[in-house]
Amino acid sequence: MKIKTNRQNGFTLIEMILAVGVAAIVLITINAVLFTALRLRGATEDVVDATAPLDQTLTFLRRDLQCVVTPTNGTSKFLSGSFKLGNVNSPGVSGDVGIEMYTATGALSSSMPWGDIQRVTYELKTGTAGGAGQDLYRTVTRNLLAATTPQVDDQFLMGGVASIKFSGYDGASWNPTWDTSSATAVNTNLPLAIKVEIQMSGINNATADPVTLVVPIDSVARTNMVLTTTGT
Repeated sequence: MKIKTNRQNGFTLIEMILAVGVAAIVLITINAVLFTALRLRGATEDVVDATAPLDQTLTFLRRDLQCVVTPTNGTSKFLSGSFKLGNVNSPGVSGDVGIEMYTATGALSSSMPWGDIQRVTYELKTGTAGGAGQDLYRTVTRNLLAATTPQVDDQFLMGGVASIKFSGYDGASWNPTWDTSSATAVNTNLPLAIKVEIQMSGINNATADPVTLVVPIDSVARTNMVLTTTGT
């Protein structure tokens, strides 16, 4: 005759210890993966934040250079003035100006009573954030026919720049200076291409190659003929 007992099934102490140990290992692994992902995310954000100003600067430079206006003579020179590279002395602009151009990148709106042609310069100024290097600015003059000194708007692009160099290609070599307004200028037209070299500051960037941008210029060459009109 079998005797029935009121025995209940349960976990032994060894099983409980093993379960707690496995759970602890799983939690440690999840914690390590989570914090690794957070560190990777932080490093990625730092890289993106560091490269975003440079990418924006290159976008501005490429757009301005692609839309540069061919210099002309006669009465229209105020709306398509000279093109200058090198140590430029631009009216109303301070700092180390590397380029001055007239470009058709101005935004048109009902609140701005002037056209899309604007005078744009790029220059380096002493850094204000206290970090290494200088600040790169893009200055814009919209009202080119102003009777008085026109307003010049400074646009901060990025900091930490050691140097910025502009060169114009004449078909044979790259020239660090270019001035279509000079009476003794050899090149009175726009370059065939413009090269921009940006050297960032800092220990890691001191020996690195500069960031280089080359923009081909598609423009109509200027002649010495002054356009005139005769009445009929």
